[in-house]
Amino acid sequence: MTFPVEFIRQLAGAKRVTVLTGAGVSAESGVPTFRDAQTGLWAKFKPGELATPQAFRRNPRLVWEWYDWRRKRVAGVQPNPAHLALAEMERLFPHFHLITQNVDGLHQRASSRNVIELHGNLTRTKCFDEGTIISNWPDTGEIPPKCPNCGGLLRPDVVWFNEPMPEAEMERAIEASTHCDIFFSIGTSAAVYPAASLPYEALRSGATTVEINPEPTPFTEDAHFAFAGAAGLVLPALLNRIRT
Repeated sequence: MTFPVEFIRQLAGAKRVTVLTGAGVSAESGVPTFRDAQTGLWAKFKPGELATPQAFRRNPRLVWEWYDWRRKRVAGVQPNPAHLALAEMERLFPHFHLITQNVDGLHQRASSRNVIELHGNLTRTKCFDEGTIISNWPDTGEIPPKCPNCGGLLRPDVVWFNEPMPEAEMERAIEASTHCDIFFSIGTSAAVYPAASLPYEALRSGATTVEINPEPTPFTEDAHFAFAGAAGLVLPALLNRIRT
């Protein structure tokens, strides 16, 4: 893949780089996107029926089992070249922030450290009533299990429909987006807000904006540079280019 000389020059001289990733990055590892996860036994359910606080209150067992199925799917895949390239990029730039809409933890498994999780993490569990992260609980066979502290039901630590975004993570994401030299939007549809506003925050703040996505998005025409392709192909090629 060929990259514009001006883009390589800017990237090579950058001190602050911020990256936003979406479902397309994890899809290259075989992780089904949120809506693609409605297959097999779950095909008869709409995502909204399984991913809201109201759904959990109505049928907590059903919601827990769906997320347990998704958790097992994620455990069976590995970080792909895009995840690995982003972990290496973190080591190349003095100030690097990785913002992700994904909940699979693959960035961390690829050795990324400074990860801002906008939608939570499928591998973590928290108390539905208290919101505290719970790492261990008695195995009583109950589905879902109960919080060892208060007896409330446990749930996945992800952001459901009708729930606010985590305030601290959003503040960090906005800060990283408005104080960077280069902003990458990778594998995201640029249509789900408030995450979709972050590339525009970077643009308004004077950053050079870059999109990597197989298909055009609402942000494509506004980005300074747009590369049509899979992140797992574009990012390793970009790393090779800036090393030379």
